[in-house]
Amino acid sequence: MPEGMALRAMAYLRSLLIRSQRIFDCMKWSNNMKVLIIGGTYFCGKAFLEVCEQCGDEITILNRGSRRLGQNADGHIREIVADRKNAASLAKVQAEGSLDGIQAVVDFCAYEAGDVRKVMQILPRSVTQYIMISTCDVYYRGTGKVLDEAAALETRDFGGEAGAYISGKVSLEKELREQAAERGMHITSVRPAFIYGPDNYAPREGIFFQWISKAGQVLFPMDADGSFQMVYVKDLARFLHQCLLNEKAYDEAFNVCGDPIDYERFVQALELAVGNRLERVELPVAVVQEKGIPLPFPLTKEESESYDASKARSLGVRFTDLSEGLRESYQWFLSQEE
Repeated sequence: MPEGMALRAMAYLRSLLIRSQRIFDCMKWSNNMKVLIIGGTYFCGKAFLEVCEQCGDEITILNRGSRRLGQNADGHIREIVADRKNAASLAKVQAEGSLDGIQAVVDFCAYEAGDVRKVMQILPRSVTQYIMISTCDVYYRGTGKVLDEAAALETRDFGGEAGAYISGKVSLEKELREQAAERGMHITSVRPAFIYGPDNYAPREGIFFQWISKAGQVLFPMDADGSFQMVYVKDLARFLHQCLLNEKAYDEAFNVCGDPIDYERFVQALELAVGNRLERVELPVAVVQEKGIPLPFPLTKEESESYDASKARSLGVRFTDLSEGLRESYQWFLSQEE
């Protein structure tokens, strides 16, 4: 059998096993919960919404309305257009009782101090749990240790857009705890590493997909010793659903990511994903940095961090094989190019 055909056959068999496991998981988790999603129409939020739909949950989506879902044939989804930064729009939602009966909140769009507090102020007493999507970037960097959920959070301001993102998430971790304590509400902080998958708006795997689709090549930093950890967006979505109204997830934080990999392992997974060997355009790290080539993952050991996701694994998270996740992501990418 030709090598490319064998690679594609292996990927297909893995996909069948993964899909059967996903069906079992949904049957196991399904409790027909009443869930409020803040966001819910793009990337992580969209993937989570799909899991909730599969499990028959009653879903309310609250966002600014910039991306509407359109008609929902099953009637399981309500859309509320409101901006958490607009007090009047939130007050209107509260006055209309639009959130009555909600049991859990999953917040995909909290980025700045005050974002959680403003939503919590309008929630009904029926809400038991507030889940916030945080990030592994909240941890204090440069310790050289494998970071678990008890590790110290960052205190420095690195400036720029990335620095503002990290500072905002660190502030929100504290705000989440304080606001929940005032209201007697359970919280869960979910801290993913690099998220990849269909609908990804961040310039990560898409950079490589562009190179592959146009030239069958990938740029390869030949002397890179950096490492990084990834999580498939659909795995993250299923883990979030597993946290819903789960007492084992109450008042806990979870790192969600696969094992550390490097650029060699990543490119190997890309080859399995596309079913072909890829030509590598090899460049030293120094040249990549000098030319400002936008590779998305850490190039050096000094800028790499390592996270312990054993706590999430103990709750039952399953990580899709990287090559399978990239295969589904590449198929989605190609569909957008048509």
